[in-house]
Amino acid sequence: MSNTLLNIKGISSAAINAQIKNNDALDLSIIHLTEGTTTAGVFTQNVFCAAPVLVAKNHLQYSPLALLINSGNANAGTGTQGMQNTVTTCKILANELGIKLEQVLPFSTGVIGQQLDVSKFEASVPLATAQLSADNLGMVAKGILTTDLVEKTHSKTFEVNGKVVSITGIAKGSGMIRPDMATMLSFIFTDIGATQAQLQECLTKAVNQSFNRITVDGDTSTNDACTLSATAKSGVELADCMAEFQQVLNEVAQSLAHQIIKDGEGATKFVEVCVKGGESNDDCLEVAYTVAHSPLVKTALFASDANWGRILAAVGRANIDNLSIEDINISLNSVSIVKAGEPDESYTEAAGSAEMAKEDITITINIGQSNLVESVWTTDFSYDYVKINAEYRT
Repeated sequence: MSNTLLNIKGISSAAINAQIKNNDALDLSIIHLTEGTTTAGVFTQNVFCAAPVLVAKNHLQYSPLALLINSGNANAGTGTQGMQNTVTTCKILANELGIKLEQVLPFSTGVIGQQLDVSKFEASVPLATAQLSADNLGMVAKGILTTDLVEKTHSKTFEVNGKVVSITGIAKGSGMIRPDMATMLSFIFTDIGATQAQLQECLTKAVNQSFNRITVDGDTSTNDACTLSATAKSGVELADCMAEFQQVLNEVAQSLAHQIIKDGEGATKFVEVCVKGGESNDDCLEVAYTVAHSPLVKTALFASDANWGRILAAVGRANIDNLSIEDINISLNSVSIVKAGEPDESYTEAAGSAEMAKEDITITINIGQSNLVESVWTTDFSYDYVKINAEYRT
């Protein structure tokens, strides 16, 4: 669950309804970063990445001072016109804030293949800019949502020589969620002092054990992005507390990632697939994702049906070398199902069904003797997932 959202010194923000969505919800957000802020970013690996992703990647090198985020329109698959529209929206905000066009990072989320209505930005960016405040990050957490049911936020603090360092993150994501920047956006802010290179290293590590370990449906969006901005207002330098900062950043990112899974479209279960003993981390992840992406496993999870044969079949078709049946052990929470590749003699249907009926489920799969462990977090597939995505544009 989200916790109390802490303000970060040097960050002001606003979110308004610019009529980009077809309802009265907040859909245009601005985040203003104080001079001297450094920002790092991680972006989708989808070849059809959206215009704002391309522009944001390019603008990262120019010491960004503002984030411009819209929901309701992804501005993806929109060609040359989409690129021009993105640059125009950056220019509108830059003029309002008195900064350079290249110092604006644009982000969009929503329907793919539709052109942005730039006139809505022309009308609304000045209104939003006038409302910039240190207390509005909670509104931005609302303004970036699409099919999400709840906002995703998390804050943590730690002390270095009596000085407090704060980290606050917000995220959106509910469907089209799959690693390689599992459609999600996340913006994390801290008051520590850091170089962009230091931040980039920390963010990449944090993303790899959080947003790059979640999947709702196996689809990688065109618009995924995660940024980390440091305002240097705490009086603490990252170089003096790298390990502690990384640990707290990891916790914030993982909390946000888990909140995305728990709000997965139509989700009724929060499922960890933990694979141990592979010859490599990639082998463990391949097995974990094969199970996590199986529609048959996911529908069984929704039905609370202890049909463990579906899990076994998914493990068996994972694309790894040297998988031996006799090495495979599978358990549902603490209930052993498969031992050395055979049904566990102690297993009962009643015990399996009781575990599958729970909202939080851990599927643990041993595939070998190594000490390697990788976890992926996922959801079940419900009737509502199909309904939400079938009716997404209506």
